[in-house]
Amino acid sequence: MGAGAPGVAARGIAGHRLGPVALVVAGGLSVQFGSAVAVLLMPRAGALGVVTLRLVLAAAVLLLICRPRVRGYGRADWGTVLAFGAAMAGMNVLFYLSVARIPLGAAVTLEVLGPLILSVVASRRLMNLLWAGLALGGVVLLSGGGLDRLDPLGAGFALAAGAMWAAYIVFSARTGRRFPQADGLALAMAFGAVLTLPLGVVDAGDKLLVPSTIALGLGVALMSSVLPYTLELLALRRLPAPTFAILMSLEPAIAATAGFLVLQQSLAVTDALAIALVIGASMGAVRSQIGRGRRKSPGGARRDT
Repeated sequence: MGAGAPGVAARGIAGHRLGPVALVVAGGLSVQFGSAVAVLLMPRAGALGVVTLRLVLAAAVLLLICRPRVRGYGRADWGTVLAFGAAMAGMNVLFYLSVARIPLGAAVTLEVLGPLILSVVASRRLMNLLWAGLALGGVVLLSGGGLDRLDPLGAGFALAAGAMWAAYIVFSARTGRRFPQADGLALAMAFGAVLTLPLGVVDAGDKLLVPSTIALGLGVALMSSVLPYTLELLALRRLPAPTFAILMSLEPAIAATAGFLVLQQSLAVTDALAIALVIGASMGAVRSQIGRGRRKSPGGARRDT
């Protein structure tokens, strides 16, 4: 029994850690394939119109499902959820303006630099710096070794979206701690929808009211907002922000796959190598976190608050 108990405890710790990792990966698959569908929708409604459809419809779904209460929260709580909504809106607007000008894989490659930088800044562990550097190498390789072939404005939008993505990670984690279930996400999504609605109306006008466009927009909202944001918010309750940020290095690989399957964007040998690098970095980050959990909790899984 003395030999078996540590093994059971270790498996329990691993399960506790790999649970949120699975949520992050599932969210990444959903959001990137949803983004590929959004690219197909852009000729109908424009970049800002797609953002508006995505956030407005996602907010409607979440508010209907969650029915969040609005009483009993302090000023700091509301400040957090409004900042989360603003970061969400900014991230989406900038990202869709980017993919309207440059390929999906390249846009996500540049955007993911935001979470990577966050992982280095927020973490005080040398090992996280190593994994972030490995992931960054994959990101650079996936970009083709140079960004001069990309539209400068599109690349700039993607980099700015990365900064907003880092803010999204920070405020998503804080919102998850302050609000029960997905209530904070629903409220933040509603605020983000309010911020983007005027932009979408000006950009797309009555095109937003075409039934087939609304139907596609609902699909994008579910795939790119409702499902992945809910999964990520739940993951961030159990996963440290630096590790979560490094896991975001999987996004370029997922985006490249979605671009290949949905948008017929080809994958080169160097793209496959880049995917291997970012996956290796993400696996290393997860294993490091599991090992840290074992060291801090010799008698069982460590509880995170």
